[in-house]
Order: sequence, then structure tokens, then C-alpha cells
Amino acid sequence: MFNTINTDELATQMQTGTVNLVDVREDYEFNAGHVPGAINLPLSQLLADYHKLDKANSYYLICRSGARSANASAFLTQQGYRVTNVTGGMLAWNGAIE
Repeated sequence: MFNTINTDELATQMQTGTVNLVDVREDYEFNAGHVPGAINLPLSQLLADYHKLDKANSYYLICRSGARSANASAFLTQQGYRVTNVTGGMLAWNGAIE
């Protein structure tokens, strides 16, 4: 089981400290606009590249609506990572975009 957070709570977390945010959308979606500071690890590449994440860190996962990031959160939790899914995804994000 993994935790969830909404985009307003994520924005508050970002103001109060460092957040390891992973955007699991495809490259072209990420490049069209993403939350500042996010890294891109597309869901389609997750199986091959998830080991690049440090298990010592906690991660927040975001996508367009929250569905792909929920799938990624379930997988990463099974692999022993501490993750939180951002519900609503970029569709609900009201903050800055780069």
C-alpha cells in the first residue's frame, strides 16, 4: 500500500522542504510542462530504470491525472520504495510549470 496526497498538499510540502518528485508521463508530455524540480521517469521505462532511484529517499509520483502514477506507486512499493501518489496529477496542479 502506498500513500496519497493531493496537489495542494504537494505544493505545501514543496514550500516547507525538499521533495523528490518523479513525473511518470512520457518525455513529450514532461517537456510540454512539468512541476519545477521534477525528474522524468516515464512509466513505459519504469521497469528498466527504477533501480536508478535511491531506496533511502521518499518519492512523490505525478502524472497527468493520477492513474499512471498510482500504477507506478504500486510497483515501486512492491520493490521496497517509499512513495506517495499525487492524486489529480497535472490536471489538478495549480502551481508553477516549467
